[in-house]
Formats: sequence, structure tokens, C-alpha cells
Amino acid sequence: MGSQTRELIKINEYRKERLSLCLDFQPILPQNSCLMSKPQTASLIRPIVHKLHAYVPGEQPKIKGLIKLNTNENPYPPSPKVLAAVRAAVDDRLRLYPNPTAEKLRTKLAKLHRCHPENILVGNGSDEVLALATRAFVEVQNSPRHNSRTVIQYFTPSYSLYPVLADIHGTAKNAVPLNLDFSMPDVAALKRARQWDFNAALTFITTPNAPGGRGYATNQLEKLCRAQNGVVVLDEAYVDFADENALALALKHPHVLVARTFSKAYSLCFQRVGYFVGHPDLIAALDKIRDSYNVNGLGQIAAEATLDDLKYYRANFKKIIAALTRTV
Repeated sequence: MGSQTRELIKINEYRKERLSLCLDFQPILPQNSCLMSKPQTASLIRPIVHKLHAYVPGEQPKIKGLIKLNTNENPYPPSPKVLAAVRAAVDDRLRLYPNPTAEKLRTKLAKLHRCHPENILVGNGSDEVLALATRAFVEVQNSPRHNSRTVIQYFTPSYSLYPVLADIHGTAKNAVPLNLDFSMPDVAALKRARQWDFNAALTFITTPNAPGGRGYATNQLEKLCRAQNGVVVLDEAYVDFADENALALALKHPHVLVARTFSKAYSLCFQRVGYFVGHPDLIAALDKIRDSYNVNGLGQIAAEATLDDLKYYRANFKKIIAALTRTV
């Protein structure tokens, strides 16, 4: 065997040995580890989220035959015309994105409320527009020192989402007790108590109040709105069951917004449609930060059809109010 042949054999044997080493190699890693070192998952989450007590939605019981009161859903179904409109819309349109600004619905709402489409922002339920308000009008709290620009304010008891929104955004909370009969303290009483912040960046007032059920007179609400220097949201989720509403205040005062929903009075919880009415400048600011295509197409169609059949719903309002009167 020539020297050149022996050299080739040695090279091939060397290659086989190296290949075997590569195939047999098993890296020594800590148990449950990845090849690349990664941080612990806890360090990836914002500290305020770790501490957050999330909003707890009302339970949907699986037992049939219960009279369900915990989430204040309407006992009457949507109008037959609304159901027909939704069924008719289940077609090829489902592959398309819905109108991004709910333009047709805003136009109908503007006609109902005698304002302009620019006065209205539609959201994925009123919860979304309330959340948008916290993001648009309230600064994040970066210091323990009091700063009204970082304050979200509300009466208590009221809608339990308000403190959750404040915690998510990282802002200060100012929860002020209602009177013992759930009536709202007047401006003079609030000034005497010195707990209420008249410069708070954002104030939520649930009217009628939930869970108390007490309605507030528009003139009393207006006095408080006039005293406030920040944005005031009048949350009117249950206003169709009240003696009066305060929508006019949102069209009169540039720092006042009224929140409404199709969930309660109009039996559309499943579709999640709510809206703000207010000054065009506030609406435009909110519109900048809302999600694109934030209101689903079937929800828009259902809400539009609802506004075309208000007679049906107003008859139901009377039935519900009468039942409430008998129960109480």
C-alpha cells in the first residue's frame, strides 16, 4: 500500500471520528432550561399588573330556570326587526372588516340626540370608551406626591370597573362615599369634607347609580360639573329606566362626556356596543387612541336596527319599571 493511500485512509478515519463525536454530543443544560438563557416570566410583567385585582364579570349560571339578576341583563329579547337584520347580515360580508368609525350608527345616534356625528364615539361596549377616557385624559402616577392630573375619581359604591381602570393605567384613585341613602353629596358638602378633588383629571359619576339604583337630578349634576376642572364622565348605562337624563350637559359643557350602552335597555349585551357623547375635541382625542375596527359589524347592524324600532323598546322600559315598582 503506497504512502498516499495510507494518508487518505487516515483522513477518512479522522472524519468518521469527528462525525461520531458531533452526533453523540449532548449539551449539559439545567433542567427545564432552553438553549438560550431567558429571564424569569415574572420579570416580564409590569409590577402594577402583578398587584392588580382584575374586574370580576358576573357569573353566567349553567342551571336552567333561574331568575338571573346578577348582571342586570334585560329580561326581554331584542326586537324581532333587530334579530332579522342580524340574520340577514350573516353572509359574505363576514370576510370583510366593518366600518372603522361606525359611521352609519354615529349618524343615526346624532339624529336621535340632536347633535353631530363628530360628537359621538362608538366603542366595544361602554367599558371600552370608559377605558379610553383613562388613557386619553389621565397622566400615569410616577411620584407619591399628590398631582390632580394623575387622579381618577368616583363615588362609592358605584361601578366596580372604575378602580380597576385606574390600577391598569397606574393612576391615583379617589373614592368618595355617597351619603348613607346613596344620594350624592352636593358641592358644598364635598368642599366641607375636603376629600373630593375638584381638579381631578377624570371623574366618573354613575347616574342612575349602580348598585344603589338612585337617580340624580340633572341640575345637581350640572352644579358638580361646573365645579370640576377636569373631565367628567356621566355614566348613563341605566338612564332609560330613570326619570331624567343629563345628555344635554355633554353638549353644553366642553369637559363633560355622557356614556351610553346598548346592553341594558336595548338587550344587546352579546354584541357589545356603547358610545360617548361630548365635545368634538374630546371625541377626536379619544378617536386617536381607540382600536381600529373596534366595533364588530354585526353589532353595528344590530344597534342601527335598534334605533329604527325604539317603540318596541320603550314599551319594554315601561314593563320593567312597573315590575321594579312592584318588587320594591
